[in-house]
Amino acid sequence: MIDKPLYISVMLLLTLSLIMSYSLSTYTIILYHYSDFHFFLRQLGAVFIGLILMIFLSKLDPDKWFNRIGFMLFITFFILMIVMQFMPSSMVRAIGGAKRWIHLGPASIAPVEFFKIGFVFFLSWSFSRKLQNKGKATIKEEFKMFMPYLFIFAIVVVLIAILQKDLGQTVVLAGTLAILFVLAGRSMKFFMILIGLGFTSFIGLILMAPHRMQRILSWWSTVQDTILSFFPFEVVKVLQVEAGKEPYQISNSLNAIQNGGLWGQGLGNGQFKLGYVSEVHTDFVLAGLTEELGFIGLCLVILTFLFLIFRLKKIAGDVDEPHYYLFTVGISLLISLALIINSYGISGITPIKGIAVPLLSYGGSQVVANSIAIGMVLMISKKRRKWQYQKTNSKENT
Repeated sequence: MIDKPLYISVMLLLTLSLIMSYSLSTYTIILYHYSDFHFFLRQLGAVFIGLILMIFLSKLDPDKWFNRIGFMLFITFFILMIVMQFMPSSMVRAIGGAKRWIHLGPASIAPVEFFKIGFVFFLSWSFSRKLQNKGKATIKEEFKMFMPYLFIFAIVVVLIAILQKDLGQTVVLAGTLAILFVLAGRSMKFFMILIGLGFTSFIGLILMAPHRMQRILSWWSTVQDTILSFFPFEVVKVLQVEAGKEPYQISNSLNAIQNGGLWGQGLGNGQFKLGYVSEVHTDFVLAGLTEELGFIGLCLVILTFLFLIFRLKKIAGDVDEPHYYLFTVGISLLISLALIINSYGISGITPIKGIAVPLLSYGGSQVVANSIAIGMVLMISKKRRKWQYQKTNSKENT
């Protein structure tokens, strides 16, 4: 039997995504003269496909199908991310110099969303084979173990952070890689070295792109007074920048959250979705949701995510196979990190990264990809039940 609490929590988030896709897309519908149900119907199609795939995958035998599906996701979408850079503009349109979506008629696919699932599978499969039961190792030996993965990740950085100009997804994958490497048996000391290398690379990627640097400076100008108040005057003179205009997205996002109050303005009654916060049904869905459903509604959504992550960790803790354990933890990390990056961005704590809220934001690719990921975990959860039953019987027999 699959893990029903996990399935129910996913269903709740997908249902809410349909409601908010309809409610928050008002301005875009008016601006582009779409039908009233344009975004709702597109999201409904993605949710329907995602649920079909999730249920189908949950019924498969993981010993037979898990590796096949994982390798298919990793190889297929890794190749697609390379090939899409050479596809004609009729299929892949460059937006701001970045090619992120493959257009197939009325639908579009973001290969990176599916690749993330395949990447987590590849890491869990490889780590369970190469790193488990290796015992203690020196930092030099751990570097040798890590080098093949660093090479693969360097290619991923080029494909996603540089060619697609999507630093947010790269940060999520980097964090997942580092944490899974430690969970596979490596030392915390090496983990801290990875954090340092990752931060250095992060700074380098920002300095390489003027638009990222401008975004950082714009964000810093809005928070510098609060942060620099704790530092001596000599430090303040060095770090202070000329106060610029507060990014309208952050300003209006915070105003939308504040306008929601405790109970919200009511579903459909939000004001800041009317052109003040662009893409409010996608990257800024939490701000729009808070304005209409209030702080209470936001808390219920966050609690649902926390429960979902708890169930993923519970399943991971109950399996005996390291491969399944690492994959399930990896999926929980993808969801957790994306949620943290998005929520921190819309509240002004960190610069905006342009990353969607898993299972909640409007977007077919992320909905279908995350549904596939949950389906694979549900497939694993059946195995967990079997192991628990066997363990119970063995205890009773002894």
